[in-house]
Amino acid sequence: MARYLIGKVVVHDTDAGRLSGRIVETEAYPVGDAAGHAFRGITPRNRILFLDRGHAYVYLNYGISFLLNVTSEVAGVGGGVLLRAIDPLEGVEMMAASNGATRLADLGRGPGRLTKALRVDLAQNGSDLCAAGPLWLAATSQKVGSIGKSVRIGITRAADRLLRFYERGNVHVSGVSKLRQ
Repeated sequence: MARYLIGKVVVHDTDAGRLSGRIVETEAYPVGDAAGHAFRGITPRNRILFLDRGHAYVYLNYGISFLLNVTSEVAGVGGGVLLRAIDPLEGVEMMAASNGATRLADLGRGPGRLTKALRVDLAQNGSDLCAAGPLWLAATSQKVGSIGKSVRIGITRAADRLLRFYERGNVHVSGVSKLRQ
């Protein structure tokens, strides 16, 4: 699913207007992955990860940034895909006001900036991204470029697994340059 989500659009319809961005970077946290939040089983914090695929799992990372994941398995089985970066499409001015970025390339680069730009927080945790609602996923006719694959960023467990996917050459992709080629 992590590879499949590259090129899809995440949309958040807020009271202030529509915010959207084309997904250009993801990381997979499959079943049995020691780096995944579902690894040790269901808890009050991660219970959303065990819903059917296509739900938003939002959590606060280190008390600083909200991160947005998409559940990837059948109901009762925990796994997800972290959305790491978007190419902003709609509501760019509102996105800039939300996260203070001065360059367009930085608005949705990295999972914390992505949620700030899209104004996603715990209120969206559990949202069905495949149904009508304020937070949803959409297809686009824009062609996806070549997709790269690398190790995930910022983890220590299972750190050598090639479970990060990104659109090669896209300026919105996060990470050091050797992980964006």
